Amino acid sequence: MIVVSDTSAIANLAIVDHLWLLQAIYESVIIPGTVANEITVATNSKISSILQLDWIQIHLLSPHGYELAEQLQRERGLDAGEAHSIALALDLQADELLMDERLGRREATRLGLSIVGILGVLLVAKRINLIPQVKPIIDNLINQAGFRVSSQLYENILIFAQEI
Repeated sequence: MIVVSDTSAIANLAIVDHLWLLQAIYESVIIPGTVANEITVATNSKISSILQLDWIQIHLLSPHGYELAEQLQRERGLDAGEAHSIALALDLQADELLMDERLGRREATRLGLSIVGILGVLLVAKRINLIPQVKPIIDNLINQAGFRVSSQLYENILIFAQEI
């Protein structure tokens, strides 16, 4: 399975010490060079250490992918990490794109990509018994990583996880 991630998906899981879930579920995750650069300049040591993991692979965009990423930034207002992640997922014909930002998800969907966010990862992790509950991890994401989730989505995730 080919899985590409943007910065926030892996950074937020690293902050709450649950990045290991991605390896347990997907075995490896691919990031574009732009995301690697964003991780390199992170001041949080949990984020900057992501690049030391052998299951995180860095791939460069094709010339066509680079053009698409530039277009997504210019015309659609995406940031570099989101745009390059979408372009790389298309380049590699990825099975999934890990992304949480609404605008990026909208563009990825428009381009035909299958998207999963952190909350989806947590639901899968619970379903396959990697974690006992999603609620404490979501609460940590909100409190420690500044992860934003609407109260309605929060409640829906807990219902899906059978924790309400």
